[in-house]
Parts: sequence; structure tokens; C-alpha cells
Amino acid sequence: MKIGELAQRTGLAASRIRFYEGLGLLKAEREPNGYRTYTPQAVLVLDLIATAQQAGFSLDEIRMLLPPDLTQWKPGSLVETLRGKVQDIEALEMRLAQSKAHLVALLAEIEAKPADMDCTANAKRVLSRLRSGEVKAPALQAADVTTLRKAKRRGPTRSG
Repeated sequence: MKIGELAQRTGLAASRIRFYEGLGLLKAEREPNGYRTYTPQAVLVLDLIATAQQAGFSLDEIRMLLPPDLTQWKPGSLVETLRGKVQDIEALEMRLAQSKAHLVALLAEIEAKPADMDCTANAKRVLSRLRSGEVKAPALQAADVTTLRKAKRRGPTRSG
């Protein structure tokens, strides 16, 4: 099928399809006149790319995940990769929760400004309390730290 038909079937712009092809995520054959032709499998590949992006995979991760031929896909390594992505998301959630807790603590400290203190003096007061360790966000639990370490150690895996 030509790129226009593939675009119509997938709802993607032809430029997006060419972009994915340029990244090596999608293969096209060339006719003698230079037109791209795609196999019916291209629809599935583009659906997989969209689904993986919605699940939080980067295009580089998707490139590593997709085998050159979908018939060569190894379900075990796919499941392993998906579980790894869940761990990555859990680690990110923990880092975000820690950042939020830090910001909430900082905000509370800023809002505790004495009425007669100007903003510059309050900023110095807050920074001094931060440096001294008087202002702290809630600490991560041991299980959270373990999950973060696992996510850092785990690199992207090839699934095909």
C-alpha cells in the first residue's frame, strides 16, 4: 500500500509515517518511480508505536523493543521489558512524590514568614534553614529507595 492509504488506515499524517521510517521504526520498499510501498504489517507496527508511546516508551526504547520482523517477537523478553517500564514509572512516581513533598515543605516555610520581615530577609531565612537541615521533606521509605536503585541499574533491553 502507498503512504496515503497507510495514513488513512492509521489516522497518522504522511509526514509522521516518513518520520518513523527515518528513525528506522518502519520499513518501506521503493517503487521505480520512488514511491514508498508498505506491507499490511505496517499498520500493526504503527499501532504498536502509538500504544508504546502512550505507555511512556520513548522512540529510542520502541526502536529497541520492536524486532525487525514482528513474527520474530519473543514474548518473554517483551514481558520483561514491560515489567521494567512499570518499575521505571514507579521510580519516577517516587521521585515526583519526593519533589512534591520538598516543594510543599519549602512553600510552608516561605509562608511562615514573620509579618514584619521583607521578602529578601525571608529568602535568606528560608535558605539558611534549608542549608542547616532544619527544613526537610519527608524521607523516602527503604522500599522506595530499593525501587529507585533497581530502576537506575536497569537499562533499556532489546526485545527482538
